[in-house]
Amino acid sequence: MLEVRGLTAGYTGGDVVHGISFKVETGEAVMIIGSNGAGKTTVFRAVVGLLAPSAGEVLFEGASIVGMPAHRIARLGISFVPAERRLFPRMTVQENLSLGAYPDSPDSETIELVMDLFPRLAERRRQRAGTMSGGEQQMLAVGRALMARPRLLVLDEPTTGLAPKLAKEAYQALDVLRGRGLTVLVAEQQVPMAMALSDRGYVLENGAISKQGTSAELANVPDVKRAYLGIV
Repeated sequence: MLEVRGLTAGYTGGDVVHGISFKVETGEAVMIIGSNGAGKTTVFRAVVGLLAPSAGEVLFEGASIVGMPAHRIARLGISFVPAERRLFPRMTVQENLSLGAYPDSPDSETIELVMDLFPRLAERRRQRAGTMSGGEQQMLAVGRALMARPRLLVLDEPTTGLAPKLAKEAYQALDVLRGRGLTVLVAEQQVPMAMALSDRGYVLENGAISKQGTSAELANVPDVKRAYLGIV
């Protein structure tokens, strides 16, 4: 579904990622793990059209999307949930969800799916997003992304700032979505949770992919066990 070839990207002052390549097959969950500053967010911003790469190719279902504006990429079927969430704080839960379906009108079936996945949102349907807890806001950010009925959901560190219980609930919801056929690409520092969800993964270090393999294979790599799983 998604293929990244030789991607190089960064900001004023220099590139952050250097010639990385990876794939996400239809129906898979793929994780990208790495320390803060490794380049995970830069990769995702380049994939979804929020950052122009300086070199390389990004293919979605076989067609290049490099240079395409972010709103057109979203309409192709890629929804992005940034770590900062980017909600509209003065709008209600219902209004934020409705905007997720733009330019289409929100359909009742998708709203029902989101409310089933995140019952807290159903309870707070008329509450302003800015008055919700961090965990509730993360649920809303994922729910809003789902309103576009994506084929690929890209999540940048979805457990940032969440208590362990809420982080677990977020990954339980992602597992349900996987069971319904949604393809998932996730960057995460809560590596055990990401491994439990994912089929395969890539380790990003200093802007380059240093390791790759199935989640089970990566879980047995000494450097990964020590750095990301706390196992000496």
